[in-house]
Amino acid sequence: MGISKKDWGKVDDKAVYLYTITNNNKMTVKITNYGGIITEIIVPDKNGKLIDVALGFDKLDNYLKPHPYLGATIGRFGNRIAKGTFTIDGIEYKLACNDGDNHLHGGVKGFDKVVWNAKTEENTLTLSYFSKDMEEAYPGNMNVEVSFTLTDDNELIINYLADTDKKTILNLTNHSYFNLNGEGNADDILQHSLKLNCDKYTETDSGSIPTGKISETTNTPLDFSSFTKLGDRIDSDFQQLVFAGGYDHNYIINNDTDDLVKAATLIGDKSGISMEVLTTEPAVQIYTGNYLDGSVCGKTGKAYTKRSGICLETQHYPDSPNHAEFPSTLLEPGKKFNSKTIYKFSK
Repeated sequence: MGISKKDWGKVDDKAVYLYTITNNNKMTVKITNYGGIITEIIVPDKNGKLIDVALGFDKLDNYLKPHPYLGATIGRFGNRIAKGTFTIDGIEYKLACNDGDNHLHGGVKGFDKVVWNAKTEENTLTLSYFSKDMEEAYPGNMNVEVSFTLTDDNELIINYLADTDKKTILNLTNHSYFNLNGEGNADDILQHSLKLNCDKYTETDSGSIPTGKISETTNTPLDFSSFTKLGDRIDSDFQQLVFAGGYDHNYIINNDTDDLVKAATLIGDKSGISMEVLTTEPAVQIYTGNYLDGSVCGKTGKAYTKRSGICLETQHYPDSPNHAEFPSTLLEPGKKFNSKTIYKFSK
């Protein structure tokens, strides 16, 4: 059990490393300080075979080219902000519109495209980044810290911390794509079974922007209150699925507190690997890789095609700064942002 690192290149004259964390069960997680990206998660399947369940690349150069946020730490604001605008104390801030008419995942150069400082201790990698006032047009000098801990219970624990010297907004998450049958195989994730501790979701328009309406999942194809195969209803003639080309929805977790709670359980049909997702966040974005188009190839050299991975992004609601009725993403001076998410693997 422990952490090792190797040189992985340079970006903007800053050293980039690939860190490997291993536990006593032979589970391995690889993370780079470029973008806080999880490149690999190797876990034993039901037969004890070690399988890489995270989509990603084996070379830094691939991450420097356009890719669908594979494994990345997302910030300052994960998900979308309508028209790239929000207002704090009467001041309107205009962000880059890098997703059609809207702002997505922190902008042109979000936290997924910067080199983080790194320190290691036993089984924990801690990454830190100083985001300057008005970087990507967000107000406030911000200190951000993301730590990754691998336990002998096969838990990958991600802790997020942040503070600011000016009122700003923040919505941090991780954008790992999972295929519990193994990344780069011929399988999509449609035979995976998913169960969510969520009865409601934020309804969206055709641009994936919340309308403000909170809808029930009961008696709809978005209901995962019991284990259901992802492919059973993904192509249903249901407006929300048609808009997104599958699942790409913000589910509201059944939790009235800020305590850690189980949000989701995903099971690979062939591997028997189960992944539980626990979080202090109020929601989880379920995205079934609807826009993966085969234009990028993973570690095995096989193309990542439509629905070859699923994201379970713990987060606040999309476009929260423009919806006073949503849980607030405002961070004020003197306050600390603190969030925890756990991905726990078993067989």
